Amino acid sequence: MKASLRFTLSLAGTALLAALLLLVSGAAARQRHLTTCKGLEVTILDSLQRSFVSSEDVKRYMADYGDYIGQRIDSVNLKKVEDLLDGRSAIRKSEAYVTRDGILHIDITQREPAVRFHTGGNGYYADESGFLFPLQSKYTARVPIIDGAVPVTVPKGFKGRPEDPKEQLWLDQVLNLIRYISHDKTFKDAFSQITVLRGGELILIPRSGSERFYFGQPGGFDGKFERIRTYYEAIAPAKAPGTYRSVDVRYDKQIICR
Repeated sequence: MKASLRFTLSLAGTALLAALLLLVSGAAARQRHLTTCKGLEVTILDSLQRSFVSSEDVKRYMADYGDYIGQRIDSVNLKKVEDLLDGRSAIRKSEAYVTRDGILHIDITQREPAVRFHTGGNGYYADESGFLFPLQSKYTARVPIIDGAVPVTVPKGFKGRPEDPKEQLWLDQVLNLIRYISHDKTFKDAFSQITVLRGGELILIPRSGSERFYFGQPGGFDGKFERIRTYYEAIAPAKAPGTYRSVDVRYDKQIICR
């Protein structure tokens, strides 16, 4: 077969394939145009022990979107759905999509609290990224509690990162401390609470024992926790329980017990 003939047949085949694809896509578009939204299916993707957000909550939130059941499936504004749900403080990310059977699907990833703050009658969570969001009515997450003179200004109902760079820095340092403790086998479950003094310094309160560990600013973790370890292994065993009320580990190479 001559090269010119083969080229002509190749072009004809390509044109035929393109025509078929257009025909199929056109039919799919017409079918999509005719299909109506028959229902909503919600999937909670993450594996929190208990949920801040339920399928019923999402369906209730969707009332703010307006009518969608019975509407043409191609008229459902998926971005508007996602923006609506992402505005909810306990939802980290939503993904909305429709299937050919007329079902609107919404996949939800919740925010996972890393720490809970209580200050001035106001309570709120922070996730790993430092995003602050209000306490939830459905349940209380079992995470470390920080109270006292928290140097972060958070109005009730606030959600987002602090606007002040100094507040952001302090919050990030505290989250680094929480991560440090959670990854240390010795101290992972040792502390029940952290109290903040004016100026942002911390006091670590253990789950058992009467000691209060004066930790200072949230930094220098290795040295400070090594001093706390020395206290428990070498100092406390030599004294009667309750001998010391405060243990100051703020200063390098010093453990001050009172």
